[in-house]
Amino acid sequence: MEITDTHSHLDRHEFDEDRANVIERARAAGVTRMISIGTGAGLAGAHKAINLAENYPFIWASAGVHPHDAGEEIDWGLLERLAMHPKVVAIGEIGLDFYRDWSPVDKQYDRFERQIALARKIKKPVIIHSRQAGAESYRILKEHNASEVGGVFHCFAEDAAFAARLWEIGFYVSFPGVLTFKKTQDVRDICAAIPLEQILIETDAPFLSPEPHRGKRCEPAFVVETAKQLAEIKGLSLEEVAAITTANALKLFSHMR
Repeated sequence: MEITDTHSHLDRHEFDEDRANVIERARAAGVTRMISIGTGAGLAGAHKAINLAENYPFIWASAGVHPHDAGEEIDWGLLERLAMHPKVVAIGEIGLDFYRDWSPVDKQYDRFERQIALARKIKKPVIIHSRQAGAESYRILKEHNASEVGGVFHCFAEDAAFAARLWEIGFYVSFPGVLTFKKTQDVRDICAAIPLEQILIETDAPFLSPEPHRGKRCEPAFVVETAKQLAEIKGLSLEEVAAITTANALKLFSHMR
């Protein structure tokens, strides 16, 4: 079985004491590929994610400025150099967050648009963080021709009709452990209405631990639980879902070879 965790934050301090063991447990669980998201603390998160990816042949990285950090000054030349690293498979996570609203809205728009332009320039997809901002995120992606590179809405929180609109512009949707929560039948219903060919799976580790690990630190090994839930929703075997979602990930993140 091959299974891919398309979104984790392995560089974060929560893993400092046992990162190697966390990675080993993921491999033992059947996780054959992982993407460590390079955002946070300016561009320091991107540096750390890339350094980690350089040390493991089965880990890749992204590089980008999270909307929470949009108010900070950005060294755009450095971001472009980091984004062009051969182990970087995407620009992200980028987008808009009107829920936390920790950065000025005008700065969020500016950073989002400029990073879409960067993605198009270097021909890598985008990983989207969109919280209470679906319509605006979609509008910007359309207006700035993000369909040229495609991407994924991570921790997808919109409805199936919105997912269909995303699919028209080459965007996947990704489900984390939320898919397994006892009180999220609405998310499972939405997932059931989205074609499996559009779906990726992720952990967002160290956040959003799936059942039966709720309340614990999340780690990439737990993506298997989300895959099991997705298999149940789609009426397929775990192995089939692992294979299809991994194939989807390889289509989108074409540098992950």
